[in-house]
Amino acid sequence: MTTGAITPKLVSLAWPLVAGNLLQTFYNLADMFWVGRVGPEAVAAVSLMFPTAWMFVSVAMGLTAASVALVSQHVGAGDDRKADNVVAQITMLTVAVALVLSAFGFVFRHPLLSLIGAQGQVYAYSLQYIEVLFVSIPFTFLFFVFRAVLRGAGDTRTAMWLMLLSAGVNVVVDPFLILGYGPFPEWGVRGAAIATLISRVIAAIIGLAILVKGDWGVRLRLEDLRPDWPVMKKLVDVGYPGTVDGLARSFAAVAMAALVARFGPIPTAAYGVGLRLMSVSWTVSGAVGQATATGVGQNLGADTPDRAAEVTWTATRGTMAVLFGAGALMYVFPAGAMRIFIDDPEVVAAGVNFLRIIAPFLAFFGGLMVVQGGFRGAGDTRTAMVLSFLSRWILRIPAALVLAYSWSVSLFGVPLAGLAWGVDGLWWAWSFSAVASFVVGVAWFSLGRWREGVVEKEPKATPGD
Repeated sequence: MTTGAITPKLVSLAWPLVAGNLLQTFYNLADMFWVGRVGPEAVAAVSLMFPTAWMFVSVAMGLTAASVALVSQHVGAGDDRKADNVVAQITMLTVAVALVLSAFGFVFRHPLLSLIGAQGQVYAYSLQYIEVLFVSIPFTFLFFVFRAVLRGAGDTRTAMWLMLLSAGVNVVVDPFLILGYGPFPEWGVRGAAIATLISRVIAAIIGLAILVKGDWGVRLRLEDLRPDWPVMKKLVDVGYPGTVDGLARSFAAVAMAALVARFGPIPTAAYGVGLRLMSVSWTVSGAVGQATATGVGQNLGADTPDRAAEVTWTATRGTMAVLFGAGALMYVFPAGAMRIFIDDPEVVAAGVNFLRIIAPFLAFFGGLMVVQGGFRGAGDTRTAMVLSFLSRWILRIPAALVLAYSWSVSLFGVPLAGLAWGVDGLWWAWSFSAVASFVVGVAWFSLGRWREGVVEKEPKATPGD
């Protein structure tokens, strides 16, 4: 990513990431497709548990952000041995953090479900689903870090093939474990979670084997599997804003799901299906943002910050163009998209309202994710974190409370009241926050305060040295 025309190199780096994320999306859509055959309550349970599970898994965002920033900048500076040491340190840190989170989530699963508003049969299904997913957290974390360190080294294709294998296993196993085809038990929602667990275990084991072999740009050296405290400290320093960023996103998703749940199982089910369809935008923009992080990191390591900036702007323009087209398709054919996953006419009608409001703004969701990728590649994970807080907690959640609900208070003698638009007010809050936070993100990146990077490089020799 440090030489040659930017667009072809960005496409070459991004398309396997897009393919991998599409596979992850297909992974999630397959779960929703088969769970939809169980009933609306099962769909509502998985819809609630998806953001809840990511509340824990998103901690890995900090680990992956630190991995990409340090590995890519060491590779860009030509110091592969230091990049290998980062791989070992992040692997140890990942295992420790994942085991703690997995145990914590399993112990407090009942209060957590009550907190987000799951009730009745939805509560029972949610419990079946989340108990298994907590067991899968360590394997999920390891696979995320595997993808991140290879991505930092510029290899995005190996992880794509492994994601294809993992998604394939999940898709094949889903109907057998959910609906009890053949000799298998009919586990319903729990079966979807077990299928996910099986696929994640396979991916994590193969990923570790690939890193130990070391033929793909970076290597997990067994002799490095002892704490290197300065590197650990750097990983934590770069990574913790990414973790806070991920938690902010996930808590906001859980809060939003809880706000939707107050309107009943029909809007909740429509919200879950709509989010899966929206994940098309996250699939593209998330992948391009990851490629952007690699490009920015390698160019800062090579002392070419202007090229790092151009990588980000090129990626943002291309992503938004694609997502404007995707949004147009969702706006024109919302009912058909919903019926792929569920036939219930009430859920489909609620989903049509969701997509018609959200679809025109998909490009702004995606554009912000690419700009955040630029910040993360530079190691400026704090700014990426602040943009997430701005988008979700400062703009989206307050706007949702104002637009969706009926209430009135007096603040310093000034009467304030909610507009009571109902569940559509929640969807408009999403759209408003996407546009406003994108504008702020672009302006902030333009200031150029991210250009220093986070790794120390040897001073370049000059004539006479």
